[in-house]
Amino acid sequence: MSATTELTVELPLNVSDAEARLAMAVRLFEKGKISLGQAAGLAGFSKRAFMDILGREGIAVVNYPADELQKELGQ
Repeated sequence: MSATTELTVELPLNVSDAEARLAMAVRLFEKGKISLGQAAGLAGFSKRAFMDILGREGIAVVNYPADELQKELGQ
């Protein structure tokens, strides 16, 4: 069981709970603070759906530096 913290946030009326959860999940994933599965769960989406959202936002699902990828491929 992982440790968690509960957060209460007052949102403007024009920002829904779902929008705020998605924005937070995307940003935390982008910063490498949470995994894809954790981010998808936080946002309330399947991993596949969350991956689609990341793609639309221009955020790489896999963050693998080009030089490391070249080494792996033997180039």
